[in-house]
Amino acid sequence: MYSEKVMDHFSHPRNVGEIEDADGVGQVGNAKCGDIMKMYLKIEDGIIKDAKFKTFGCGAAVATSSMATEMLIGKTVKEAEQISNKAVMEALDGLPPVKVHCSVLAEEAIAAALKDYRTKNGLDEDMRYEGCSGCCGGCGAHVHDKDSFLNDDKD
Repeated sequence: MYSEKVMDHFSHPRNVGEIEDADGVGQVGNAKCGDIMKMYLKIEDGIIKDAKFKTFGCGAAVATSSMATEMLIGKTVKEAEQISNKAVMEALDGLPPVKVHCSVLAEEAIAAALKDYRTKNGLDEDMRYEGCSGCCGGCGAHVHDKDSFLNDDKD
């Protein structure tokens, strides 16, 4: 059973879309399970001014992406680095155990977008995901399936 907050964020997702001149973009996911998230961040003076997402996946994946963007806006980069899957789940009043992986993807999308921001700006790397061997962590692995959904280029 989903909480009212999960249903609200699925039915009325916040911050859907992309930021054309994003300072950080992170894409994570697992094509085998079908959930892919792409997170866009606009950062000014170390503060996240805007966050948007595109998600291909189940309702819980959309809800966690939506909540994650709300949690990011107004935070410093350092504060954003501390947003965990547990914090996203708590903000949504929980997820069923079989959907916890969606909150993990949200955390990893945040980390990937922040990593992209740091790389683009020559800033020190956050080594929180160093040595990650997961399929969708902040290790820089890219998903190549379902690109037509998330690809910014139009045919």
